[in-house]
Amino acid sequence: MRPSRPTPTFAARRLPLKLAIAALGFGLIGPALAGPWQQLDAAQQLLAGEEPHTKGLVLELPHVSEDGSAVPLTVSFDGQLAEGDRIERIDLFATANPYPEIATFLLTPLSGKPEVSTRVRLNETQQVIAIATSQAGERFATAREVRVTVSGCLLRSGDDALEPLANPRVSVGSGQPAEVRTLISHPMETGLREAENGETLPRHIIERFTVSLDGDIAFEAELHQAVSANPYLRFYLTPESDAEALFEWHDDSGNSARHSTDLGAS
Repeated sequence: MRPSRPTPTFAARRLPLKLAIAALGFGLIGPALAGPWQQLDAAQQLLAGEEPHTKGLVLELPHVSEDGSAVPLTVSFDGQLAEGDRIERIDLFATANPYPEIATFLLTPLSGKPEVSTRVRLNETQQVIAIATSQAGERFATAREVRVTVSGCLLRSGDDALEPLANPRVSVGSGQPAEVRTLISHPMETGLREAENGETLPRHIIERFTVSLDGDIAFEAELHQAVSANPYLRFYLTPESDAEALFEWHDDSGNSARHSTDLGAS
């Protein structure tokens, strides 16, 4: 007859759970808490091995999108930074797009506040990642999952006949910082779609958008195939004095468009 074993106490039964929770806290079971930016090479190249803060950066997208070709997106920063520091760069990625890069926004002291809106193409249900970098090198990251019903990278948008870089439109609100909305006609052809004859349509996108105030760069955007046709951008400007604002769009064929307007400092 085997000797009976003592029945574990309630505290003893809870000990393995406590050890597991502690292991998670110290990163010993890291993959369970890994953010999607840790599995995306393009994001990891940007982070260069650094672990970003996961609070302070806000990413707004719909939970479900019936049309993956034009998904509204807003990214903003409401966290804390050291005195004198500011957000100077925001990068966006889509984890399941053929090319994960969406856009990079470069902010200056004239940019008003770190908030940008646009519309993006998403190929399928996936995570969208935002990474912000401060002037002092602080990194912040966040992600949101979007369920996509119809792929946005191969969908025909009905804009095939658009004249590229036509009809630049700019709207500037009052107050400080001033809200700026821009829109321009362009197919933003991804290089992934097929024409009716079965041949792949060549890539044709706006790659760069800049805003300058009296010659000084205030806001800049580097765009990729994941930005929707007829690129829309909403951002903010804070001119230090009355200035002429010059808006410029440059596409990958060497063509460009310009629009200028006067901005007041108050």
